[in-house]
Amino acid sequence: MTDKLDDLALLEGARRHEEDALAEIYLRYSPGLYRYAVRLLGEPALAEDCVAETFSRFLHAIRRGGGPGRFLKAYLYRTAHNWIVDHFRRSASIPIPLDLAGPGEGQPGEIVKARIEREQVRTSLLELTPDQRQVIVLKYLEGFTNEEVAATLRMSVGAVKSMQHRALAALKRLMQEKEAPE
Repeated sequence: MTDKLDDLALLEGARRHEEDALAEIYLRYSPGLYRYAVRLLGEPALAEDCVAETFSRFLHAIRRGGGPGRFLKAYLYRTAHNWIVDHFRRSASIPIPLDLAGPGEGQPGEIVKARIEREQVRTSLLELTPDQRQVIVLKYLEGFTNEEVAATLRMSVGAVKSMQHRALAALKRLMQEKEAPE
């Protein structure tokens, strides 16, 4: 709750063009936006472009008297989402290298197994619909609540839950298919 209150106070400061408020918004949200963009774009340089353009669009909207209402985080992620969608419309491929696990600890066999499983999850995610993939990334990799996912993707909470259920079922099925011997 304090984050929401803090966000509302920061938004008011941003609307008054207070440098401290704008800097705090950037410091608070740029790392998560960058991780989100890297996971979906697969390239750090493109992710940096996405974050820069997200904040540029945010500042432009604030200066015009627009921008987010009450949900700053959802607004910023939605802006990044729109930039990513535009990017994919302009390009043919959709590489999504997701770092779902760390480099691995323990025995070399465990490290190899973890890398294989991570690659299976990554390739399975590529087979989901773009909306299903967005829900999974936001919910499980970015730690969004269902309400935040709904606000970001402009869906109802019920639609998010339904999409999440279908995405997890599809992901499970795809993973089982990849594990089955040929």
